[in-house]
Amino acid sequence: MENNFNVSVILPIKTSTAKEFIEYFDKAITSLKQQKTQINELVIVHTDEEQLINYLNEYNFENLNVKKLEWKEEPNFAKQINFGIKNAESEWVSFFEFDDEYSSIWFKNVERYSKIYTDVKSFLPIVIDVDNKNMFAGFTNEATFASNFSQEIGYLTNDTLHDFQNFQTSGMVIKKEVIEEFGGFKSNFKLTFVYEFLLRMTFNSVKIMTIPKIGYKHINLREGSIFWNYKYGSNILTENEVKFWVESAKKEYFFKDERDLNYEPQI
Repeated sequence: MENNFNVSVILPIKTSTAKEFIEYFDKAITSLKQQKTQINELVIVHTDEEQLINYLNEYNFENLNVKKLEWKEEPNFAKQINFGIKNAESEWVSFFEFDDEYSSIWFKNVERYSKIYTDVKSFLPIVIDVDNKNMFAGFTNEATFASNFSQEIGYLTNDTLHDFQNFQTSGMVIKKEVIEEFGGFKSNFKLTFVYEFLLRMTFNSVKIMTIPKIGYKHINLREGSIFWNYKYGSNILTENEVKFWVESAKKEYFFKDERDLNYEPQI
């Protein structure tokens, strides 16, 4: 049976005033234009910042099918992703950030692998991490192929995640129906919403395969980004608070919906 592969790329944007936004955004969209055959639509979930709206309205997306959705609540990466997924029209969805880039081979490889590994509901790229000067910082997701690391070579498993937390969903391609069944990102998690999501997917036996090719470039700890703010900026987390959110993820992934979680520092 022919597998008609199609994907909606979900792109949440908080503001256009971030340093070097225009340069980053143009590179990101260019990386999509190179592989539009597999991309059914680009779903942008943006805030109501006037400057950002004007920029997006004037930007030349060429023949990309773009759906622009205005987010009228407080900016929240997880909630904006979930809103984009809800409004996506494709069988598969992928998560994107405005300062990152897809490899030109990524979606072609996902399409190829999805036809062979029909039981796999989600694919991870090997991510190359760079700093804001585009200098190499490391790899992510490649460890699923490391001996004595992954419980099942090439696949991300629940057992592996309990031992190691450093995996990314940026660039991930996953069946929309899976997220609809088991839930999206939990916005009440600081720092570890990606980790909790992966724990929940693997607990529910969603097969997640890493394709052994570099499929995504991620700017690591860009100034002003979510994780930068948690480490250096206005929302710095203490060591104990980081530990709390990691341990909370390990307890909460059994539940599809968010529950009340509050870190209370010890006095």
